[in-house]
Amino acid sequence: MDAELRNAHAELQRRKAALEQGSGSIEAVGEQLTALKFMLAERELIYPQGNNPERAEALAAARDILEIGALWSIRARDLESFDRYWSQLRPFYVDLGELLPKSENFEPVVGLSLLRLLSSNAVSAFHIAIETLPPQLVRESPYIQHPVLLERWLMEGSYSNVWRERKNVPSAEYLFFIDQLIGTIRHEIALCEERAYNTLPLNDVATLLFFDNLPEVLEFAQERGWQVNPTSQMVEFANKKTDERAAERGADPGALEDKIPRRATITSSLQFAKELESIV
Repeated sequence: MDAELRNAHAELQRRKAALEQGSGSIEAVGEQLTALKFMLAERELIYPQGNNPERAEALAAARDILEIGALWSIRARDLESFDRYWSQLRPFYVDLGELLPKSENFEPVVGLSLLRLLSSNAVSAFHIAIETLPPQLVRESPYIQHPVLLERWLMEGSYSNVWRERKNVPSAEYLFFIDQLIGTIRHEIALCEERAYNTLPLNDVATLLFFDNLPEVLEFAQERGWQVNPTSQMVEFANKKTDERAAERGADPGALEDKIPRRATITSSLQFAKELESIV
């Protein structure tokens, strides 16, 4: 590895350490990453070709730079950047795993990629990704076990466990994706509340949605179009109110929620079944 790349890599590590200690800035790390990616591109290290032992040191440095970039992307709350870094890292993990020494950031970055899939509701891709990992790593790594547990609880509907796991993250970057998951869970619970109740006490709504303070509940209620009565401390769900008005006009309340043309769909399916039967 040439001296210029070595010095730039060392500077990136210093800026990353300063950021973690609270004395650095997101912008400083981002600027150094941008400069280093140009250097890697000039040296054909971003997309390495072949297993050349003579370039092992430079390739290991390139992998470390990309891993720092992936972690930085989460701190910068830039999902598109994280996706790009993860795409660039995969050849290092898959094709150069035997050539390069083990990376200390490998497990955290892989765990974050799994959380990324969960937060995007890409459950099938999540399962495929888990199957490609060594079973021992899945069992023993806290970085991998964390998203595995979250996926299990999500499938079980054990949302309270997901909420409590915010306090047990293996690294600070994991909180970003867990907060995204919590946001998705809140809207799922809210949809059930809207369908099951006309009104609920404000405190009960806060508990069910895992909110710790009133302003957060009010902001969420406004987002969902709920009406909050400050005197009675009750939440009136907008969807229920709309259904009741529709019922007074003689309309079918279910039609407001179900935008799929059921009758047309059933008729089309029956016709398709008849045509399939005649072919067979």
